[in-house]
Amino acid sequence: MINAGFSGNVALTDQLTPGDLEAVEEDIPQVKDAAGTNDLRMSISVAGDVLPISLVGVTERFNELRRLVIIEGRYFDQDEMKSPSKVCLLTEQLASLMFPDDDPLYKEIAIGELHFTVVGVFRERVSTFGLTEITPESAIIPFPLIKYYTGDDYFKTMYAQADSPEDVSVVTRRVADVLKSRHRSRAKYRVWNLAGILKAARNISQALTVLLILIALIALTISGVGIMNIMLVTVTERTHEIGIRKAIGAPRAAILSQFLVEAILISGTGALAGITIGILVPASTTLLLRLPMLADLLGAAADASEQIALPISWTSVVLAFLVSCSIGLVFGYLPASRASKLQPTECLRHE
Repeated sequence: MINAGFSGNVALTDQLTPGDLEAVEEDIPQVKDAAGTNDLRMSISVAGDVLPISLVGVTERFNELRRLVIIEGRYFDQDEMKSPSKVCLLTEQLASLMFPDDDPLYKEIAIGELHFTVVGVFRERVSTFGLTEITPESAIIPFPLIKYYTGDDYFKTMYAQADSPEDVSVVTRRVADVLKSRHRSRAKYRVWNLAGILKAARNISQALTVLLILIALIALTISGVGIMNIMLVTVTERTHEIGIRKAIGAPRAAILSQFLVEAILISGTGALAGITIGILVPASTTLLLRLPMLADLLGAAADASEQIALPISWTSVVLAFLVSCSIGLVFGYLPASRASKLQPTECLRHE
């Protein structure tokens, strides 16, 4: 997603226009979708109180780019975008403020001198960390209606969606070139994409991965030392048994493999217990979140595609089991080696 907006001192000829939007769509083949918005700070009266509201005018492809989650009602249809009809969508927070005990759908609200019919309630699909014109107290309307308030037909922000992640940098550069070619040379525009957010998220993910690996290594080391201590105690308690086996001809390799297998069984059993708990927690949580009462409480969408799901990586499950067994093998080798090196005569004298 690429955002473009003007910065610095703006003359009327520097404003982003529907013509700029068409140029971006037609001149840049890597652009999949494009949309424009203009937002205004307004106020509305609710039960005698004056509440601030952000009125956002959007073009036809805005929902395809932002993928808003429609909680109630519907999005604008093509006729409403072209008419323009006096319809609007409210955010969850604004709808609950304006209609705390009533269904907001198809109610009329007055914003300035115009009256709008509420046709839907929405929320943003993902957080944009403040890089959006949509606030918790926003109402979106068809873009042509913004001209009634501003007197001009221009955008504050344009959005362009690239065909693929590889095209993001190219589209960002091409959007800047298109705007520069269509406006004064002194006009300045701020064109950016979400690569900064993705990079920050990637850095945070890598830092968390390193931290979790360190915690896992510490936990595995402690577990391995525990297994080694258990096996050392086991060897001590079974010294007489080891002596009898060696006396009747058991080779050193047989004693070594016996205790190694026991160490692997101990670590493997612990791994299976941990894996079972690890699978049950997300599975049970997913089932609980799909209960109608909790879904309504969390604002989850009604259809299954919008329900919260906690995926389970079976590759990670297999890897966790193999690592746990390897820990048993590594830390169980010392006790097993000590048991295999015991002399039969000393073992038989042990009480």
